[in-house]
Amino acid sequence: MTDFDPEKFEDKYANYFPQLQRAYKNAFETMNNEYDSTLIHGIDQQILNESEPFYEDGDFYVELPENPAERLTAVVVDDEKLEAVLDRYLDEIEAELHRVFGVES
Repeated sequence: MTDFDPEKFEDKYANYFPQLQRAYKNAFETMNNEYDSTLIHGIDQQILNESEPFYEDGDFYVELPENPAERLTAVVVDDEKLEAVLDRYLDEIEAELHRVFGVES
């Protein structure tokens, strides 16, 4: 567990890159075990690769790039299923960020 400093998180890639990688990797592994791996890989490579984690008021959240459904070209999935899986994936990433940084939600 890392000593978390919210001010240092503003420059997260310089201060917390290994922890961010671990949180995203842990979330990926969980999602890959629970859902279709082709869909999870597509989301990971084509949507989440441009996502941005933030910390505000005691919570982590992940901001997605614009038009995430349009970015996903590696797999055919209806919008409703994509939205549900992506929401679940974001919840998993946020939970992992809380766990890795030792910040209670």
